[in-house]
Amino acid sequence: MARYSGPVCRLCRREGMKLFLKGDRCFTEKCAIEKRNYAPGQHGKGGRIKSKLQGYGLQLREKQKVKRLYRMQEGQFALTFDRAAAEKGVVGEVLLGKLERRLDNVVYRLGFGASRDQARQLVRHGHVRVDEKKLDIPSYQVNEGEVISLGARAVKNGQVQQSVESVKGRGVPKWLELDSAAFKGRVLSMPAREDVNFPIQEQLIVELYSK
Repeated sequence: MARYSGPVCRLCRREGMKLFLKGDRCFTEKCAIEKRNYAPGQHGKGGRIKSKLQGYGLQLREKQKVKRLYRMQEGQFALTFDRAAAEKGVVGEVLLGKLERRLDNVVYRLGFGASRDQARQLVRHGHVRVDEKKLDIPSYQVNEGEVISLGARAVKNGQVQQSVESVKGRGVPKWLELDSAAFKGRVLSMPAREDVNFPIQEQLIVELYSK
């Protein structure tokens, strides 16, 4: 499945909430949800489709929402779920932990990228270091104690600098530590369920994949 390349604001409107796919714009009145808080398409404004959702439809929408939030393809998301299901613990919570521990998500959470797409681009282009070693795999699972930093070229990038300034006001999750002056972050612990500060009903996803 090819990666979605259309207008990302349509994805937020389809899910009926902000997925924060366009960085700082999502925190302003220019956000599409602020202007048109209804699904795209000819039937969107009436809200008829959403009102009829139940059972499988609700489960599918929850999976789509989380998949889009973390900017993953269908196969990637399904594989992550399978790996979570194979581990000990509550499957839904293990799944969210794995999604949070993705390197591109950590780069975003630390504020090095204004969005997960920008964070993934930084990783893909070789600007991210994990314990001083260049790593260009967005799906890499970070571990406790690892230090995530940026290369010299990325540190000088104006967008990166602006993003780091912006995240100071929003803060970073308590399982991460940011040294904004050095453009470095440390993984203090593994993310817990309460660290996922987004409305997600992971049990619906588990039910969907368990059919």
